[in-house]
Amino acid sequence: MTFLQIIFLLFAAVILGSALMVVTTRNMIHAALWLIAALFGVAAVYALLNAGFLAVVQVVVYIGAIAILFIFAVMLTRREMRDKGPQLNKNWWMAALISVVTFGGLFGLLSNWAGFSKTAAEIPAGLDAVEQLGIALVSPDAYVLPFEVASILLLAALIGAVYVAFNKE
Repeated sequence: MTFLQIIFLLFAAVILGSALMVVTTRNMIHAALWLIAALFGVAAVYALLNAGFLAVVQVVVYIGAIAILFIFAVMLTRREMRDKGPQLNKNWWMAALISVVTFGGLFGLLSNWAGFSKTAAEIPAGLDAVEQLGIALVSPDAYVLPFEVASILLLAALIGAVYVAFNKE
């Protein structure tokens, strides 16, 4: 096992552990902080894949904006920060069983795939991936529609956060 594979496995464990803590903690602020840890782990994986631009976008947009917006929304609602209800419903075992079966099926399928153990080729030195990404985001033949739908969705989330935080008194 190479050094990069060990680092990848460490960050994968951090991501999985943080994601588990996001959905199991009772305190909303703690859940937001665990979400930030999981998103930081994803940024580190991007950096390991030599996708520096995506790593920076992950940190700036998701950690710097979305997670902080979530923390502010939770704090602005001025409600009890601790969930009083049960964390698990009575059918939690069914969800866990389906998750394990799905993971086993995907692992079985991918373990026989020849591309599972291959590494990607290095990006040529003259290729500007950021320029190609920018062109693809505004090209009508590529990702302009999903890009605009995401912007409208974020605007709706912002309006919803303002509505929830608005004091009716």
